[in-house]
Amino acid sequence: MNGPERKEDEVRRLMDGPHPVVPADLGPRAAAIGARLLRRHRIARRAWLLLLVAAVIACTVWATVTEPWAVPPSNTTPPLEGW
Repeated sequence: MNGPERKEDEVRRLMDGPHPVVPADLGPRAAAIGARLLRRHRIARRAWLLLLVAAVIACTVWATVTEPWAVPPSNTTPPLEGW
């Protein structure tokens, strides 16, 4: 027997054998775990959104206070003509 045939025989043997017993409370436990994961993801998403909003507000306040778009004052005086 080669690779594919041997694998098929192994799978058939596994499928024909006795199946494991499934716990009776498997469904409710899986649902509880899924609900907990969804809740954690929702909280994480809200935290990231809050952080993003805080960063936007902080950048807006900084830009309003420092006015980075304004031309800085000149450090040199213009030449005096007609003196």
